[in-house]
Amino acid sequence: MDTLTLLERLPGSYGGPIQPEPGPHALIGVGEGTLAAHLAATLVPGTLARGGTQFVLSSADAGDTARDYAALAEVAGAAVRRVSTGGAPGDVDVLVPGGLSTTYHAAQFVAHASGHADQAADAERLLAELRDRCAPAVTEGNPARDLAWSLWGRTPLLLAAPDADALPHAWQTLLARVGKTLAVPVLGDSLPLVTGAFEARHEGGDAKVAVLLGDPDPAMGIAREVLESRVDEVRHVPYPPGVNPEHPGGYAAQLALWYFGAWVAAYLAERYGTTAADSPVLARAQTALAGESDPEALGLSAPREGDDLRRTDFVRNGRDDSEDEADDGVEEDYDEDMDEDEENGGR
Repeated sequence: MDTLTLLERLPGSYGGPIQPEPGPHALIGVGEGTLAAHLAATLVPGTLARGGTQFVLSSADAGDTARDYAALAEVAGAAVRRVSTGGAPGDVDVLVPGGLSTTYHAAQFVAHASGHADQAADAERLLAELRDRCAPAVTEGNPARDLAWSLWGRTPLLLAAPDADALPHAWQTLLARVGKTLAVPVLGDSLPLVTGAFEARHEGGDAKVAVLLGDPDPAMGIAREVLESRVDEVRHVPYPPGVNPEHPGGYAAQLALWYFGAWVAAYLAERYGTTAADSPVLARAQTALAGESDPEALGLSAPREGDDLRRTDFVRNGRDDSEDEADDGVEEDYDEDMDEDEENGGR
């Protein structure tokens, strides 16, 4: 199934357990479960339980770490619910699909199991409304496709208020995994970065677009004002319309913004003319970490024959390789002192 079709079918596709588990609850994620745990932390802020139920979200490539966390929780007196994309039968209580949709299925399980079925239902409603606005059939006024155009050829800087720090994590992952694009999350206090990073070299803000995710706080408002004079563009991506006013920046709103980011990333891959599917290198790496193959046999250290991982030609000192070949094989010595003299006007 291609990524756009997967995203169209995702809302309402959760089919896992919906019964609540005994509290108190704690949540930890590793491997493919890391992002789902980060998004669901608005519902279950505790990390390790000493009673009640411990949720461990993981994947086969992080099986050893997941087992360690499960063992710690059991020793502390908690019941463990292991949610994973695969692994030995004894390591999986709830099996969820692997890949891009892991985040949705694992997070929705936590919402139901922690007694927040109302917020799980809110999330489904928001995702369905976003699908109707972002699907490929929507050719005019498609917000995901429009934002992908703004990000095309630029490096996104991702910012969010402290209570939504899962969103820069989510969008960096999506833009890399789906859109094959590097994005830079601005974590913690954004003001030192935005007021200082572009001062010494003003061109550092070229080809950068700041993406403000969710509801801005006062500090983000100031950061936006500063960035508007330092980078190419500033875009605000608010929570979608229809967010429950009782949870304005809560779980449902953040999962919806994760889903919107997946649409943006898929359209960005389309703009770059590349596939939105997982890189073969990712699959080989996960296979190696799961202990299913020898890492050296998988060829993780270098591209396979015929692969070219460079998007643009390598340029050295402002010249391409063809110009070097025209130098009759004579390699010019580099004189650092001479360069400094030329930059200083020969002084």
